[in-house]
Amino acid sequence: MVTFIGAGPGAIDLITVRGKTLLETADIVIYAGSLVNPGLLDYTKTTCEIFNSAEMTLEQVIAVMERGEREKKTTVRLHTGDPSIYGAIREQMDMLTERGIEYTVVPGVSSFCGAAAALKTEYTLPDVSQTLILTRMEGRTPVPEKEEISKLASHKSSMALFLSSSLLEELSRRLISGGYEANTPAAIVYKATWPDEKIVRTCVGELYTAAKENNINKTALILVGDFLGTGYSRSKLYDPAFSHEFREAVK
Repeated sequence: MVTFIGAGPGAIDLITVRGKTLLETADIVIYAGSLVNPGLLDYTKTTCEIFNSAEMTLEQVIAVMERGEREKKTTVRLHTGDPSIYGAIREQMDMLTERGIEYTVVPGVSSFCGAAAALKTEYTLPDVSQTLILTRMEGRTPVPEKEEISKLASHKSSMALFLSSSLLEELSRRLISGGYEANTPAAIVYKATWPDEKIVRTCVGELYTAAKENNINKTALILVGDFLGTGYSRSKLYDPAFSHEFREAVK
C-alpha cells in the first residue's frame, strides 16, 4: 500500500494524527525535501528507508513505490501542506493505478491555513469577501489563460498566492490592473508555522519593496484582500436577532 500524506504547513506537530501514525509505521518514506520539515522524519522507525524526491524524477519515485509493493512494504509519500494543492499527486496516482498498486490519501493542513492562523485573520468576512481564490503566478510553468492573475483579481475577493514570492513586481502590476487598489491590504507570510516564520504586512502596491526589504524571495505565501483590513459586518450565525435550525431569534 502507498499512502500520500499531507505533512502540514511546517511545524512538525501540525501533521494529522493519522498521518503521524502512518509515518511511524512506514517501511519507506519518499518526502518532498525542498519543502517538508525534515524534523518529521524523526517520527519514522530506524529501519525506514528515506528518499528525498527533490532529487528524483517522477519515474524514479514510482520505481521506489513499485519495489516497495514487490517487497510487501508500506510506503508513505510525504507532501508539504495538503497534497491536493500543488502537490503533483494526480500523475503519481494515475501511474500507480496503471500498475495495479493500491493507494490512499491523508489530507493535511495547507500553508494558506497556517498563514491565516499566523495572521490571526479570517478569509471570509460578512460584507467583505465570501470567496477565497488559491492560485499562483505563471513562472517557468504556465497557468491556463482564463486564470491569469488580472482576471482573477477582477473579483476583488480574498486571494492566497502560492509559488509567487519571486515575481512580486509583476504580481502587483497585474493585481492592480485587474481591480485591486494599490492600497489594498496584503501580507507576505514566510514559512508559516516554521520556527523562523516571518510576517510582513503591506499593501498590493508595495509587495515587491516589502519583500526586498525583508530579504524574502521564496517559501512565502502572498495574501491579498480587504479581509486583512479592519472593517466587516457581524455574522448572522450568532446574531441574537437571527433564527436558524438550532436557535430562535430573541424578540
